[in-house]
Amino acid sequence: MKKHFHRVITGMAAVGVTLSIGIAAVPASAEGEYKVLVVGQTLGFRHSHIDDTTNAVIALGQANGFTVDVWDSRQPALTLTSTPFTTAESLAQYETIIFASPVDATNNLDPNRPRLLNNAELAAFQAYIRSGGGYVGLHAATDSMHTVPWYSELTGGSARFRNHPAQQTATMRVESPTHPSTVMLPTEWVRFDEWYNFTTNPREDVHVLITLDESTYNPGSGAMGADHPISWCHNFEGGRSWYEAAGHTDVSWSDPLFLSHILAGIEWTAGKVTGGGDCVTFGEVGGIVEARAGESVKNAKLGGDLTAYLETAEAAADAGDHASAVHTLTQAEAKAHGIQDATLVAKIGDLIEWQEGLVAAE
Repeated sequence: MKKHFHRVITGMAAVGVTLSIGIAAVPASAEGEYKVLVVGQTLGFRHSHIDDTTNAVIALGQANGFTVDVWDSRQPALTLTSTPFTTAESLAQYETIIFASPVDATNNLDPNRPRLLNNAELAAFQAYIRSGGGYVGLHAATDSMHTVPWYSELTGGSARFRNHPAQQTATMRVESPTHPSTVMLPTEWVRFDEWYNFTTNPREDVHVLITLDESTYNPGSGAMGADHPISWCHNFEGGRSWYEAAGHTDVSWSDPLFLSHILAGIEWTAGKVTGGGDCVTFGEVGGIVEARAGESVKNAKLGGDLTAYLETAEAAADAGDHASAVHTLTQAEAKAHGIQDATLVAKIGDLIEWQEGLVAAE
């Protein structure tokens, strides 16, 4: 945890750089501990925040040890000269790839409409994620490549941008307060922004970080009701995915608290910070149990027991009884050693860490 708080402090220092540069283009530093890619390329509506987002990420990198490449033809002073999505090997130079609202106008679901990534570029990106790459989705990242179901799953639970009401002030409620990207946030975070409604609730497939309280604003015709996730993360096909739907307003990208939140999302997907259960879900762990249960009679018996433990723990967690969830998961962790799968044991440990954090926050 000490490492994470150090990251937050340096992230706040980066904000001073961002504030001082305004919206002017910032050259990326020549050296850094690692490299990220910002994708701002658009084929449809273009959000004005994209330039501000790009410069803010560059400034964060200068203060926190990473360099930034940019792919966005509308930022000619910064962009790469051609697509970076050539091969998985080429993309491997980036610890994470940040999609900064790259809208491509595919929301009419016309399969013939040009996409942000063509088939070859998409294949390279898929191989990159499956090789352990990171993905950060910002705001309208869920309004791109609507005709690619895999991308919808990557962004989280197939939740796509549906619509939004007028920009207004609303209350965001932090649901997973011990994740590296939320530890700096207040439990109730009041912000003015453009609040997205989604085509489906992603909760079953993702680790929800923050929800919107629809009683604090007018959500419009696409209201999602009492459960309205707005920021989430998950482990996906070997890679790491983190999404924040806020950030439409240009001023978001000079807000110290918002930038610290974004910085930690970048660092988590890049594998530089850990904690809070590392975006584990009960479904993710259940999938590992199911895969191992079919390998032997012994594993089938242990798998059945583990499934029962996980279902009991999930029900307790859903009911808000996180202490009971921890107790049941501790039993599951002991049982998991019998399968002799280090990944499974570690993932159950992540579930315990997540639920213990919620107990401590009560």
